[in-house]
Amino acid sequence: MTRPAGRALATAALTVLLAGCGGGAGNVGNTGNAGHTGNDVAASDRPGTTAPSSPTAAKSTRPLERSVPVGLRIPAAGVDTPVMRLGLAEDGTVQVPPVTDDDRAGWYRHSPTPGQVGPSVLLGHVTVGTHGDGVFRHLARLHRGDRIETRLQNGAAAEFTVTAVRTVRKAEFPTDDVYGDVKRPELRLITCGGPRVGEEYRDNVIVFAALSATRPAPS
Repeated sequence: MTRPAGRALATAALTVLLAGCGGGAGNVGNTGNAGHTGNDVAASDRPGTTAPSSPTAAKSTRPLERSVPVGLRIPAAGVDTPVMRLGLAEDGTVQVPPVTDDDRAGWYRHSPTPGQVGPSVLLGHVTVGTHGDGVFRHLARLHRGDRIETRLQNGAAAEFTVTAVRTVRKAEFPTDDVYGDVKRPELRLITCGGPRVGEEYRDNVIVFAALSATRPAPS
């Protein structure tokens, strides 16, 4: 898909249901409550405008060509996982990875691929029902400056630097901040978080990151 991110992406997303965060489902994308809301780990960080730790590197790093992500590595969160593709479910919500013991992250295929200009969106579970911990179980531990590496199908890699980590109420999901247009390659990682009520989690954890380095595809 070659259309730009931003409003088209937000419209396509509408409502994202992250099933299996605690055995149930949680709202992680409501266009009716966009904006800077919730409990921010770094309250001064404005996604889409905040520079990573090395702004010079970010400005000089050229975007990559479109190539589907196949792997995701986050050393500070203990993540090294394959990445599957996610589309839209029949009800118009964004699909999520299946709840299995072989838990993986998933890339929303109507968003840019990592390294392209725009917000590339990846989702993962914090818990997977009776299977235990999910692939994003430690996502909330990330801090500004932590590194995230995505491996692409064509052999290239895109490295991102975390600019903000936000915990928001699911009912106040900042859709424009997550899916809205940005002028550089950025990354969004989303999972459930906050207190658990029965089989549900009250909040979403959202990691915002900006491109800081690339490794080109083999020639």
